[in-house]
Amino acid sequence: MIGAITGDIVGSAYEHQPIKTTEFPLWTLGCRFTDDTVLTVAVAEALLHRRDYVEVFREYYARYPNAGYGGSFHQWARSLNPQPYGSWGNGSAMRVSPVGWFFGSLEEAIVEARRSAEVTHNHPEGVRGAECVAACIVLARQGASREELRALVEDRFYRLQWTLDELRAGYTFDVSCTGTVPVAVLAVLESTDFESAVRLAVSLGGDSDTLACIAGSIAEALYGGVPGVLADRARLHLTPALEKIVDEFSARVNLPKQASS
Repeated sequence: MIGAITGDIVGSAYEHQPIKTTEFPLWTLGCRFTDDTVLTVAVAEALLHRRDYVEVFREYYARYPNAGYGGSFHQWARSLNPQPYGSWGNGSAMRVSPVGWFFGSLEEAIVEARRSAEVTHNHPEGVRGAECVAACIVLARQGASREELRALVEDRFYRLQWTLDELRAGYTFDVSCTGTVPVAVLAVLESTDFESAVRLAVSLGGDSDTLACIAGSIAEALYGGVPGVLADRARLHLTPALEKIVDEFSARVNLPKQASS
């Protein structure tokens, strides 16, 4: 899941300063982890320790209340009786990557992705986004080609009828799963390595931290890891508590440490 975290941190600098090019500094003073990272790590902890998603999400929110959550999630996390709020937003998809690494079968991962989404994002589109990302990670881990990933997404989740070049000029900030997940998948399908997947996602000029988080999570599985220099730089932005869970989860599921050349 370090791929998701790396994408989030790189993209965070461009979330409110959108760009339309792949030529940009990966690391700037504006880079930080956001709610994408916080909740990704929360999902990992829930899986590792068989904890309730609601409990863990609220606990992590209390630890990191200023990470950039959406307004509805703020209200949910502070509620005395938190209930799903019908969200179709991309929050369910940006946090789900640990599910794709924790489960070995496609169907198991899809079921768990749904569970992780529905505590907040119980709208069908919110669920679908999480299921798609988790499924892509599982299939990529199993050695699927780009063509096989595209077929999975188009058969079960979204039509991918554009190229990024066709989308880029008119693409704007979009927090929906429908407007984020298939575009992030395209960034992976058009990439040549992990870094290019993240750069392509950011170059759309949209919700850049989440686009790059999702693209990074799938690219990590497709390319056999995250280049060590990028993963190490991303880790420098984490708190010790977040890094502890990342390390524990990585050891538990035997995450690849570095992308193959």
